[in-house]
Amino acid sequence: MLTRFWSMLKSFQIQDVFDIAIVAIMISAILIWFKDRASRFVLFGIGLLGLIYILARFFQLYLTTLVLQGFFAIFLFVIVVIFQEDFRRFFERLALLGSFKITLHEATPSNSSAEIIAHTADNLARRHIGALMVIAGNDPLDRHLTGGVKLDGLLSEQLLESIFDPHSKGHDGAVVIRENRIEQFGCHLPLTENIHPTRNFGLRHTAALGLSERCDAICVVVSEERGTVSLARSEKLITIKNAAELRNILEDFSARNAPAKPHRTFIYWLKEHPREKILALVFAFILWLSFGYQRDSVRRDFTVPIEYVNLAADSVLEGSKSTDAMVALTGPSQAFQLLNPEKLKISINLENIKQGRQEIKLTGEMITLPAGLSVSSIKPEHITISVSRFVVVEVPVEADVSPPPAGWTVHQITVNPSSARILVPEKMRSRRFHIKTETVSLLPTAESQIYKVNLIVPSDVRMEAGKTPEATVVVKLSKKTRISLQHPRKPFTEVSGNAAF
Repeated sequence: MLTRFWSMLKSFQIQDVFDIAIVAIMISAILIWFKDRASRFVLFGIGLLGLIYILARFFQLYLTTLVLQGFFAIFLFVIVVIFQEDFRRFFERLALLGSFKITLHEATPSNSSAEIIAHTADNLARRHIGALMVIAGNDPLDRHLTGGVKLDGLLSEQLLESIFDPHSKGHDGAVVIRENRIEQFGCHLPLTENIHPTRNFGLRHTAALGLSERCDAICVVVSEERGTVSLARSEKLITIKNAAELRNILEDFSARNAPAKPHRTFIYWLKEHPREKILALVFAFILWLSFGYQRDSVRRDFTVPIEYVNLAADSVLEGSKSTDAMVALTGPSQAFQLLNPEKLKISINLENIKQGRQEIKLTGEMITLPAGLSVSSIKPEHITISVSRFVVVEVPVEADVSPPPAGWTVHQITVNPSSARILVPEKMRSRRFHIKTETVSLLPTAESQIYKVNLIVPSDVRMEAGKTPEATVVVKLSKKTRISLQHPRKPFTEVSGNAAF
């Protein structure tokens, strides 16, 4: 056991440090996020199953690993259903993170606002007047609210009491307070699905707890039956003893959401939530031992395509060329999990290649690989290519025209352009080339017909740069006339340009 631990430490690399640190930060963020949420127990159960699965893999418990793998196959769908509200909150905060940095100090009530809310709630409770006040935090509230009337009025005790006056039409709804102002009133909140904490309370308490389950807002509830003040926050409903306690809670809420931005050092950050961070670090290290610890080296063979890059525009590879090679890679099995075999390729840079036939050695530097993998061998070790330079040759263009329709005869054929400049390999410059157009099918409809057709370029040549492989063919037809036997006359046809029938 000690020998195995020592060999593990010797294989520990700098990328493993970053790997464990990044995973630990992500795990600690999840633990801190779910710290005060009711769904943390579900997360704890999932984490326990994950720990059992990791231990089963580490100690090679085949049956346990097989059963848990079947469970985790449908685990993704289960976790989306269970934590869908948490995912929404996370992405909402992520999207609004930039705006929070700008308006963070104005997003929550000040100490004077906390005094107004606490004093108003105490007065309403003494008079047994029901009220529901929502103090917004950082999370957006729009998708949780229905109904309501926009107000945007300065927060005051008189305004709150007039809104919750039993004779007011909006007294049954909730008041939303944001940035020391009453944003709207008469709003309806979502109800909680957890009936146990609110079984002895009314609809206002059920709605307040329901909103606290979906965002970070605080809900202050005044019961008209009991004459008490309650507070819903982070999925919990508590009874407030007096106005001073409520004021302290609201001031603490304001301080947490709009701090004075003290200079925070790295040590200060480490001291925040130490239990969650230590647990995350331990769990990340266990994950590394199970999945990231690089044990024995393995070898795998791949058939890899060969690509030729950066060949000059005036050069061409002649003849047959190698298209693939057998590459043997070595490394830990974990490194192979990051490898996509379909993206493996040998890239041969022909930027400084010379003309003629030559041999190129295939090396591992020509292959891009993930960290931890290396090239053991390449077969073949060498390939032979032949490079030739293109030269410009001007060749005639011939029109390929079908026979004329019955009763018609071709009078004249014109091709524009009548010649084309093409690029041919230097050793083929003495060969006679000609380029034909696509076949033109004549119609018995007009004496003069114009066609725009493509040029058929042979496979071993190419058009000069910037030239379009097109030509215009003009065909002039004439109708055949009946000739008397007494005066036989041979028809005359004039053809200009190049034509092929």
